[in-house]
Amino acid sequence: MVQTAETEAPDQQTLYERDFLAWTQAQAELLRSGRFEALDVENLIEEIECLGRERRRDMDRRLSALLSNLLKWQYQVELRSRSWSVTIEFLRRGIAEQLEENPSLEPELGKMLVPAYEDARLSAGFETGRSEYAFPDHCPYTLDQALDPDYWPA
Repeated sequence: MVQTAETEAPDQQTLYERDFLAWTQAQAELLRSGRFEALDVENLIEEIECLGRERRRDMDRRLSALLSNLLKWQYQVELRSRSWSVTIEFLRRGIAEQLEENPSLEPELGKMLVPAYEDARLSAGFETGRSEYAFPDHCPYTLDQALDPDYWPA
């Protein structure tokens, strides 16, 4: 039986551990009905913080993928294709959409660039069959360049 505000389990922690989806539905119903005293506040706080961290990780992954593709575009000229340029455009658009939905991530991008580039360098090395050391030690693109839809490394 799915837990609702009317049939909530007395121990929200148990429901949280046993059936996360049912727990989320019960918490949503409690919020909708204004029964704040019955909320599982400790786990709600944890889950909200987790959502914020996931948004940041998603941005980090997108930025890393973008940088990796820019490296490959620059260093594998002979393999450039329309499909590849679409991937780069898609990643740029996804980052722009994330920033539009989560403007507080924008100041974080500068902090993400170095670790994202380290991951991108490793990924580009793996995908091209080259050593990661075949790519520059430091990100050869500014953040503005990487995100600029008109920028394509030569």
